[in-house]
Amino acid sequence: MRTTSRSQHPLAGLLATLAALLGLALAGGLFPAVAHAQSPGIRAQSSSTQSVGLHISDGRLLEGNGNDFVMRGVNAAHTWYPGRTKQSLADIKALGANAVRVVLADGHRWAANSASDVADVIAQCKANRLICVLEVHDTTGYGEDSAAGTLDEAADYWIGLKDVLAGQENYVVINIGNEPWGNTNPDGWTAPTIAAVKKLRAAGLQHTLMVDAPNWGQDWQGVMRANAQSVYAADPTGNLIFSIHMYSVFDTAQEITDYLNAFVAAKLPILIGEFGGPADQYGDPDEDTMMSAAQQLKLGYVAWSWSGNTDPILDLALNFDATQLSSWGRRVFNGVNGIAQTAKEATVFGGGSPGDTQAPTTPGTPTASSVTATSVALTWTPSTDNVSVAGYDVVRVSGGTETTAAASTTNNATVTGLSADTAYTFAVYARDSAGNRSARSATVNVTTAKAPSLSCSVGYKVVGEWPGGFQGELTLGNRGTTAISGWTLGFTFADGQTVTNMWGGTPKQTGGAVTVTPASYTTTIPAGGSVTVGFIANKGTTNTAPTAFTLNGSACTTS
Repeated sequence: MRTTSRSQHPLAGLLATLAALLGLALAGGLFPAVAHAQSPGIRAQSSSTQSVGLHISDGRLLEGNGNDFVMRGVNAAHTWYPGRTKQSLADIKALGANAVRVVLADGHRWAANSASDVADVIAQCKANRLICVLEVHDTTGYGEDSAAGTLDEAADYWIGLKDVLAGQENYVVINIGNEPWGNTNPDGWTAPTIAAVKKLRAAGLQHTLMVDAPNWGQDWQGVMRANAQSVYAADPTGNLIFSIHMYSVFDTAQEITDYLNAFVAAKLPILIGEFGGPADQYGDPDEDTMMSAAQQLKLGYVAWSWSGNTDPILDLALNFDATQLSSWGRRVFNGVNGIAQTAKEATVFGGGSPGDTQAPTTPGTPTASSVTATSVALTWTPSTDNVSVAGYDVVRVSGGTETTAAASTTNNATVTGLSADTAYTFAVYARDSAGNRSARSATVNVTTAKAPSLSCSVGYKVVGEWPGGFQGELTLGNRGTTAISGWTLGFTFADGQTVTNMWGGTPKQTGGAVTVTPASYTTTIPAGGSVTVGFIANKGTTNTAPTAFTLNGSACTTS
């Protein structure tokens, strides 16, 4: 949540009862598991089991009937304003939202929302035809606030509500805990998150689970981005979606699109679970950029906040009058990419259209152009679809294995991060907004160009070290007379060190061998200039520095 100090925020009330149905179609196998492939930095896989109700397939959130569901909604602070929730949900729906994220508490900071209270919230969501995201807010600030709960305790809270949640899989998403650990202990996010997911599944909860990033939900150290695959893979149902809170960490349009695209390319489901406020008040970009990016990628967004402690959508000076929105409220509901223009009601409430089960036609055979030592441009004849083609996935084919190489919303894409003088085989799939995927196109074979001779240097140093881990820094220098645009760095660790997080680049490691491709802001190394990449790594009892480095296949001097 947004707070002035990013350390305060309340939460309350959860769920209502009402038995829902679904699963009949699933028993007939309408949603088969799909194997997902690897993408730089993160990769996804599909569940081998079939989901009931809201579920994830091919990196998308779908309803039980297979329709794509893209959340367009706001956060509502039920814990802080429980007496206003009924009217608030009605007003949120009247303005065009199709979902609401409801702030609840499990009793660590604020009075716990009881089972009957949660049941009433669910009933009100359903009465107003809103998909209900229920979240425990008490996990915010762990390590800074001794009153904060843990994800394990939040999981116990949800398990205690199992009877209330039963049968609500079509209507309810469980957001396990808000912004876990605040801005401390980000490296402790992965294991407790996995443990909480497994605990909920072992208890029999089959709902879509939502997982917030650490660092006040903003993942400013890239922990969720680096470890999303392992968390997703830990869910035996594959029914899990990640939530990023986009505030001041995301202060350029490039950072917004880079972060979201990394998940989309890897088919890891993600939405923007919080964002918003007066433009540039916190150094943020214009939030219209976030809504535009989400709209283009067909991702959900949930704005902060109908009646939060700061950045309210309502003008609270006017006593919760829904006809008097703040300037932020008018932007989030009525902007070009706002809720009123882009929200589609869930089909479980009668909105949308019957589930689309027809896949796009097969794309044409890709053709290659602009082949360099590290990249290739591919173009193909576009597919057609009974509704519309949402995008294309370019895959690298090696025998019977496919690896995601690029994603595009048009009939062309550039694949980067390739090795020089190497043969590759590529093919293309088309997909529609309902998650249907075409047959694979015919393949094209490409051999990258030989690496140009580069004059480069690499400086390696350990910035900090502790038992079991260390922080390192790599400075890549261009000693030539022309800029290096796009690069791949290679080196090898000798003592079993493993990179766990990186900024300025994206690592890929096999054994001790590490390859690094650039971030958007380090992709060009000017003539006579340098770029810096930082990382966190695990280590054993020794920590010997790499002795040799290559840049685009050329050996570099060490500095």
